[in-house]
Amino acid sequence: MFVIREKCTLFFYSTGWIVSFVQIGIYGSGTTENAAKIIKKILDENDIQSFTITKSKGKSADCVIVLGGDKGVRNYFHRTFDSTSPVLGINEGESSGFLAQIELKEFSSFVGILKKQNYTVEEVPRLGVKIDGKNVYPVLNDVAVFSSKSAMLMEHSLRVNGEEVWHDNSDGIIVSTPIGSSAYSMSAGGPVLFQDSAVFEIISVNSLDVTRRPIIVSNESLIEIDDVSARVHCEAILDGLDRFKVTKTVECTQFFPPAKIIRLKKDSTAISALAKKVHLAEELLSMPPSSKLLLKTLEYEGALTQKDLANKTLLPDRTVRLALSHLLKKGYVKKKVSIRDARQKIYEISKIE
Repeated sequence: MFVIREKCTLFFYSTGWIVSFVQIGIYGSGTTENAAKIIKKILDENDIQSFTITKSKGKSADCVIVLGGDKGVRNYFHRTFDSTSPVLGINEGESSGFLAQIELKEFSSFVGILKKQNYTVEEVPRLGVKIDGKNVYPVLNDVAVFSSKSAMLMEHSLRVNGEEVWHDNSDGIIVSTPIGSSAYSMSAGGPVLFQDSAVFEIISVNSLDVTRRPIIVSNESLIEIDDVSARVHCEAILDGLDRFKVTKTVECTQFFPPAKIIRLKKDSTAISALAKKVHLAEELLSMPPSSKLLLKTLEYEGALTQKDLANKTLLPDRTVRLALSHLLKKGYVKKKVSIRDARQKIYEISKIE
């Protein structure tokens, strides 16, 4: 769902006054309808007109408000190749993110800045991806290539700018952007990169070669994962969401234009968010594996019910209950009543101070 908000700005030229409309779009899915209504009400109270469009290829906007936190922002860029409009990510809960900086409850205090367009726009690099020669959508976080069944080795060759770097047997391989370096690749032992670094990182996951280490390459590089094979078919997983069958080759290059992210808070930078993430990673070392898996699933998927968590992680119901109990006790996760069904409880990551 997209909603466009308009405000009128007047410019005086030699021919007289000309009216210019600044258009603000709202993008969300079925699970964010209530939040969209709240955003609409706040914008209406600030005398900003609105109308609804249904496709990302509709009327262009000067900026777009995206609901659903970091996941919502990733989904938005997956569904549109138009990156000319800067995006403001909104968290409906209290989980701060790298892409979505503002919480829904505090949006009203920032609407004036948004209306005046007095904000900073950060350009976030994306990875363009080809699978067996065919383009798929660009990603913000990472591309992971693994066998379609867990605990099964995958053989592959890595080439950078046409030169072979290694031929390896491992669980899989991850190519990550700087903003994605604090997600899956960090869990796999990769370094955390500052967001303004002009590089990508490549991690061979659980390689049979114990000397294999992650490597950092220029973001102008052509990265080729070739001769991919395993006892079962292999898959490329984009941003932890969609899976595509891989027959032989995956190519990654920098995608243009980059994603444009609106930053409204001057005192809440990527560095502070990174510090929180690193602190959490240190605490994760002593956490049970099931709790780690649930936390990572909630990070990627957003708020979920206990049943959803069991289905997505394939863990037994009892294990999910115990893991949730541990996470709730530690304060990493919070529980609330589902807006769509008051009989259900949903779980989401708590804001980490």
